[in-house]
Amino acid sequence: MSEESLTETPETGPESPGPGPAASAAKPAPEDEHRSDRSEQDGPVSESDALRNLTQSTSDADAERSEALRAGAIADLIAQRLNDDASGTRIGTLALFNETVSFGGGFNTTGSGRRAPGPRGVPTLALDPSEIAGHTDLFVQPTGYGDALGVLCEERLLVLTGAPGSGREATAVNLLGEALALNGGGACHRLLDPTVLFESDWEPPQKNTGYLVSLEDGPAGVTGFADALRRLPSVVAALRAGGGLVVLTGGHDLTLVLRGPGGAAIATHALRPADPLAVLERRVLGHAEDPEARAELHALLESTGAARALREQPAARHAARLASVIRAGGDVAAEAAALRDPSDQVRTWFDRYREPEALAFALASATLEGSGYLTVSEAAVRLCASLTPPEPAAPDLRFRDRVGYEQQWIRLVPDGSGPPRVRFRSALLGQVILRYAWTSLDGWREAVLAWMRQLLSHSDLEVRARAAVAAGVLASADHHYAVHRFLTSWAGAASWPLRQAAATALGVSGSRPETSDAVWELLDGWARGGSSAQQRRLAGTAANAVGGILGREAPERAVAVLRAALDRGDDWGTLPSVAWGGVHLIHQGQTGALLDAYLEWSEPQDLSPMVVKSLSAFVFAATRPYERMADGPVGGVPGVPLLLSGLPRHGDRLAELWARALARRPLQETALEALREWIDTYCDRCPGSLDALGSLLVEVARRPGSHRQRLLWWLDKWQRSRERPSKNAAVLHQRLARAA
Repeated sequence: MSEESLTETPETGPESPGPGPAASAAKPAPEDEHRSDRSEQDGPVSESDALRNLTQSTSDADAERSEALRAGAIADLIAQRLNDDASGTRIGTLALFNETVSFGGGFNTTGSGRRAPGPRGVPTLALDPSEIAGHTDLFVQPTGYGDALGVLCEERLLVLTGAPGSGREATAVNLLGEALALNGGGACHRLLDPTVLFESDWEPPQKNTGYLVSLEDGPAGVTGFADALRRLPSVVAALRAGGGLVVLTGGHDLTLVLRGPGGAAIATHALRPADPLAVLERRVLGHAEDPEARAELHALLESTGAARALREQPAARHAARLASVIRAGGDVAAEAAALRDPSDQVRTWFDRYREPEALAFALASATLEGSGYLTVSEAAVRLCASLTPPEPAAPDLRFRDRVGYEQQWIRLVPDGSGPPRVRFRSALLGQVILRYAWTSLDGWREAVLAWMRQLLSHSDLEVRARAAVAAGVLASADHHYAVHRFLTSWAGAASWPLRQAAATALGVSGSRPETSDAVWELLDGWARGGSSAQQRRLAGTAANAVGGILGREAPERAVAVLRAALDRGDDWGTLPSVAWGGVHLIHQGQTGALLDAYLEWSEPQDLSPMVVKSLSAFVFAATRPYERMADGPVGGVPGVPLLLSGLPRHGDRLAELWARALARRPLQETALEALREWIDTYCDRCPGSLDALGSLLVEVARRPGSHRQRLLWWLDKWQRSRERPSKNAAVLHQRLARAA
């Protein structure tokens, strides 16, 4: 049988499969290989142009699609974090928890102690015995406590620095108490007005007394006393003469001031926070060593989520808060859930920190969580610069120094030999920070959006993908606003990165229950749009979006959007986007739903546009090699199309689609090229696939018509080719010839 008799059409049966106009047009002309979106014209796109755009391959196009897969994988991970835990994903949904335990950072003075003016009216407050007992009875000594005590006894003044919540005040009270006991006893007071300490003639108001002095960060605290702190050596002399002791506590700003001139002469101790689990154990179990009780406590903490809460917020005050609930026989699981909920934590942090440098790093971390520190800090500098007046020189921003103080919810996680990665202690925090800033910081919205738009053109693929995911978090806060403010303009833009960002953002937003229906309605509307270049791009973005997490969760709705985007009569302009959307849907593990759709759409088996488009999309999917993504939803052989490496799954569907694609123009030539690529290229990369492909071709050959003769003819031609003789084709020809 000759080659000429092996192509069928509904009207005439077998006819020549020679390369007709439509088939030839599928090969890109040299001058068209790098067409840009800017050359798009309004109006329908011809079949030949669409097939050319679908089959041509450039390095730029491959990089764009690789970015699509990467962005989709990142979107999957973040959306999973958002949806796995029902608590803490909204702002303001839970009642505020009123803390009753003060342990470190801020001293509760209401209703306790006595005000003693002292000499020259200096206000002091004697610490109540019950307050002191609360800090000392079950105190867990932090690392280096003994060294700090020795320095205080010798130098009389100790600067104790640590992050808020690290227990610096409890440590200071214990140090003062023990140092006074070692020096013959005395009372502990709080110096209520820190400014008097820095007066040139200051002396202790009372003999043999310990004074606790607290300086908070910020303009009203340490930075306002930068020059005065240099007088501390004279304070040490006054303490030696008067027999007093002072522990001065502070945070990051105090540390920086003491690095300046004169700081080396002051005794300092950087507090390393005590293990919060040890604090909780001491407050629940006391000083007794009972292994059985300790094991029961640990089991309770794990089963109620309290252990995880302490890992996410490892502050002593949170350990004390949980311990008080356990001792009272309260609902530990509810308390742990309330502690893990980031809503109150985020709101409290934003109320405390209002400086652009603090907010900029928090937002940059929330947007690019998981990226390297240098990448995040650079993005934060850009955002900070857009929010502050220009300065003659670049501001001295050192975000790394702030992580342990104002950014305690952030960790710098070592990453092998590379730079540390920026991560939040809780997976939910970054998303809540973004939503809070977007909805509450009204003056920042324009700057944040412009900054995020800049990140979408960053040279680092990971930065672009994470910025797109962050845009999805913002979109879920107010869908209607986001659609009209940035999603539609991005989705219809000539720029591929912007369209990909819109698709990723819609995938993240649509994975949230409160915005899911609105996102699907939007995508369906875009898919059914007109034939202008901008409307085609909107339809293409819709097809791209449903190939991601949305399609994995709702494949029926996804294929409905793909059909609406594809079924446009003689306008073929959406074929490439729909074909790629199908590839992505296969990579989401929804091969069955997609193949069923292609079978249904090509059921007439004629030359109508929808049939040819559907089979063209199928052949395209059959040629796209699988690119493995970290934590991706589907496993496959890298560099091999999933439709081949996944055989014999979906064998009946694939056999029917291959039979339809190989039987008629204008698809036959492209389908034959794809089949030979499976045989000569991909089968050698995927063990066992040649045998599976043989079984598939046997199923194709058993269908009515000329399928068996056609396959035998082409397999024989390929095995005898002088330029490219195919050993695999010979194996398949022999098997097919033996099959009944």
